[in-house]
Amino acid sequence: MKLIWRLKSLNEYSSWIFKLAIAVLLLALNCQRHLFLLLRFHPPPPPPPPPPVTVDIPKPPASVNTSETFLSSGVQEHEDETPQEELNDGKCDLFTGDWIPNPSGPMYTNATCSLIEGHQNCMRNGRPDPGYLFWRWNPRNCELPPFDAPRFLEVMRNKRWALIGDSISRNHVQSLLCILSTVEQAVEVYHDEEYKSKRWHFPSYNFTMSNIWSPFLVKAAIFEDNNGVSSSEVQLQLDKLDTNWTNLYQSFDYMIISTGKWFLKAAIYHENDTEVGCHICPGKNLTEKGFVFAYEKALRYAMDFIATSKHRGLIFFRTSTPDHFENGEWHNGGNCTKTTPAKEGEIELKDLNKILRAVELAEFEKASVKAAENGVNLKLLDFTNLLLSRPDGHPGPYRQFHPFAQDKNAKVQNDCLHWCLPGPIDYWNDVIMEMAVNG
Repeated sequence: MKLIWRLKSLNEYSSWIFKLAIAVLLLALNCQRHLFLLLRFHPPPPPPPPPPVTVDIPKPPASVNTSETFLSSGVQEHEDETPQEELNDGKCDLFTGDWIPNPSGPMYTNATCSLIEGHQNCMRNGRPDPGYLFWRWNPRNCELPPFDAPRFLEVMRNKRWALIGDSISRNHVQSLLCILSTVEQAVEVYHDEEYKSKRWHFPSYNFTMSNIWSPFLVKAAIFEDNNGVSSSEVQLQLDKLDTNWTNLYQSFDYMIISTGKWFLKAAIYHENDTEVGCHICPGKNLTEKGFVFAYEKALRYAMDFIATSKHRGLIFFRTSTPDHFENGEWHNGGNCTKTTPAKEGEIELKDLNKILRAVELAEFEKASVKAAENGVNLKLLDFTNLLLSRPDGHPGPYRQFHPFAQDKNAKVQNDCLHWCLPGPIDYWNDVIMEMAVNG
C-alpha cells in the first residue's frame, strides 16, 4: 500500500516538474518574441562616427613675416593716402590692393577636399615650399571680409550658379566648391561624356553649382588632347554661339562668364558657314586675320547676347588671367620658379595679355551700356592686378605627382597658367561674395 502511494506521489511530482518546464519554455519564447519586435522597430543606436581626420596645415615659413609691424606698415601707408570719408562713399575698388601675410593659412587642404584636379593639387604632388599658402588679398581702400561659406549657402538657398569658360573656370569652380564643402559636401549630379562640364548639388540648401566647358563661347571644333597638343587647327564659327551654355543660360540665377587664351591657338575662322580667314595656318591658302579679329567678333557676339537677354539674375564677365611663364612658354620649356609674391612693379603684364584685356574691357564697356538699358545686371571681374603679383601660385613642375622623385634633374612639363589649390585663386571668392551677397 505504501509502495502504491509513493508511486502515485512520484507521478504527481513528475507531472508538476513537467508543467513547470513547459511554463518556463513558453515564458522564454514569449520574451524572445518581444525582444525581436523591440529590436525590429527600435534598432539599437548606431556606433558613434569616427573622429574627423585632422589635417595639419604647415606653419608659415620664416620667409613669410607675420609680425604685426610688418602687417600694418605697408597697409598703413596706403590708408594714410585716402581720407576715411572716401572709404565709405562707394569708391571702394576691390581689385586694387596688396597681398599681405596671412598666418592662419588656407580654409581647406587637399586632404579635406576631394574635388581638386590632380594637375592643381600641388600639396599632394609634393611641392616643397608652403609659403604661397600664407598670403591673403587686401584691397587698399576698403575692408574685404573673408568668404563666409555658411552665409553664402544660406543666401543661395534654392539658387543656381554657373561658371562658363575654359580650364581657368574649372580651376575656379574647384576652389569655390572646396570652400563650400567645409559646410556641406557637394554631390556631383551630372557630367558630360568627356567630364568637362559638371554639376554639383548641396542637398541641405538645394543649391547647384555648374561648370560649363565653353573655351571660346562660340561654336568650335577642337582637336586637342589633355596635354594641350593639337592635331589640327580649331574650326571656329564666329557667328554661332556655343549652345552648351546658351541653352541653359536662362535657368541660372548667377553666372561667371569668361574666355581668352584659347583664341591664341591656330584656328580657321568661319562666318555664314564660309571660311573667312585664319590664325597661324601656313599652306592653307587663307588670309591671315590674326586672333584679335576673331576675339573681337566672338566676344562682341556673346556680350550682345547677354546684354539683350532680359536675364534677371546677376552676370559677371571675368577678364582673362595672366600667366607667369619664364624662359619659354607652355609648349617650349617655360617655367615659373618664384616662391613669394612679387613686389609692386616687379612684373609687367605680357603684351599678349595686354591685347586680350584691352579687347575684353572695350567689349564689356559697350555691352554694359546696352545691358543697363535692358535691365540686365552685368558686372566686371577684373582680377589682373590681383594675380599678376602671384608668380608663386602656379603648380609649375608640380602638375605631376612628385615629378623629381626618380630624377632630381628630370625635365617635366611646367604649368604657369593654372593655380595651385589651395592658392591665390581662392581669394577671388572673397571679392565675388562681397559683390554678389554683401554688395
